[in-house]
Amino acid sequence: MRYRKKEQVNYWMSYADLMSAMLMVFALLLTLVILDYRELLEQKEKEIEEVVNVKTEIIKALTEAFKESNMAIEIDQQTGAIRFPGSVLFESNSSEISAKGEGFLKEFIPAYLGILLQDRFKDEISSVMIEGHTDKKGDYMYNMALSQDRAYSVLEYIYSKDFPDFKEKSLSQKYITANGRSFNQPLTNDKGEYDPDRSRRVEFLFRLKDDEAIKAIEELVKDK
Repeated sequence: MRYRKKEQVNYWMSYADLMSAMLMVFALLLTLVILDYRELLEQKEKEIEEVVNVKTEIIKALTEAFKESNMAIEIDQQTGAIRFPGSVLFESNSSEISAKGEGFLKEFIPAYLGILLQDRFKDEISSVMIEGHTDKKGDYMYNMALSQDRAYSVLEYIYSKDFPDFKEKSLSQKYITANGRSFNQPLTNDKGEYDPDRSRRVEFLFRLKDDEAIKAIEELVKDK
């Protein structure tokens, strides 16, 4: 009986040692996983920082280029979107560019694309969008058609024979698209109230190649 009891005790001691060893292995593996994951997060955070730096540099360059001009433009310091009132380019309810608008585009477009598509930035740019926006007067489809026609009119004029040549003209065709947004993205005034005058506008926006990936990475990092 004593022999059996001793044998049983030895058996449970061996089992305990086995469990301790397994816990140590598990703890080691967990530590390695945590370290690898931490390195991954640090790498992704670095990627985010690099893309943010590029966007910041572009926005700074745009701001510097247009701060002394007399053009009625507004630069979004977060996104880099450049906005100007629809009245600069079009008469009310019209998608035909006015003489004043033609002069504006002849001055604005070479400067704008000259910044975005310079050697320093062009490999980072995914696309350049011309967007038409309206106020809430009228129904959705009417304003969608009007906003699309206005955006397309700007695009068409840039590449027409009436528009002067500029250095990036051919290259820019790989990047530029034109879209209408109807009244889906209204703007507000300083009091946070809907502003129809600001909402009637044309916007020029750029997107970086890594923008979509960075959004996903930011969500991943934000949750940790």
